[in-house]
Amino acid sequence: MPVLKAPAKQPKNATLQVRIDEDLKYKLERYAEFLETTGGYVVSEALRLVFNKDVEFKEWLEVQQRNAQQKESDHASAAVSSTGQPVVADSIPSSANGNKRLFG
Repeated sequence: MPVLKAPAKQPKNATLQVRIDEDLKYKLERYAEFLETTGGYVVSEALRLVFNKDVEFKEWLEVQQRNAQQKESDHASAAVSSTGQPVVADSIPSSANGNKRLFG
């Protein structure tokens, strides 16, 4: 019984070019043939399997995602004045030459 199953429908794809040794490529092609699918599908499912089983990677990825969300949140709150209103370019004082001053 195969470990991976053939796809029911094709998801949205992106292109990735990799270099692998010839023996691995041969086995990838044979496994795809065995499943009656493509090498790209086999690679995608193998990566999903690894990502789902690697507990340390899952924890690390969650931290990265929380950090990215925090940065977005910090950036969004930086664009709000002390009154809670969004900062609009016209509300920023102009310098002597008419340019908007963003700092100092």
